[in-house]
Amino acid sequence: MEIVVSKQTSRVEVTIVGLSGEVDGQNFQQVIDKAKELYATGARDFLVDMSSLTYISSAGLVAIHSIALMARGEPLPDAEAGWSTYRSLGKTKESGKQQHVKLLNPGEQIKNVLEMVGFDNAFEIFSSLDDAVKAF
Repeated sequence: MEIVVSKQTSRVEVTIVGLSGEVDGQNFQQVIDKAKELYATGARDFLVDMSSLTYISSAGLVAIHSIALMARGEPLPDAEAGWSTYRSLGKTKESGKQQHVKLLNPGEQIKNVLEMVGFDNAFEIFSSLDDAVKAF
């Protein structure tokens, strides 16, 4: 997995977190750590670019969920807590569309996973970078 960060500005500065390869139990914490680092330096609006993502596991979903919690100023779940962390994903779904985290261009397989867990109801999903940035 590789993480590439860039920024674009519309009404606000949007931090684009590009993920490529696979996000799974071996590396999801790297995604969370990078988001924490970006948040600590002032990032508040995140666009997760999934264009080059080939696989996402439940641990990867926890990473996306953690970014959403962080962007809302909420405490992050304990990633070592196993299923209780995974169950906390419902909190993201129940709070409606995320205002500060959006998803970009997931492939068909990734999109199916997002829909299966209800993330399509929790996150706006865009196929165009320009449209996504303008939506913040």
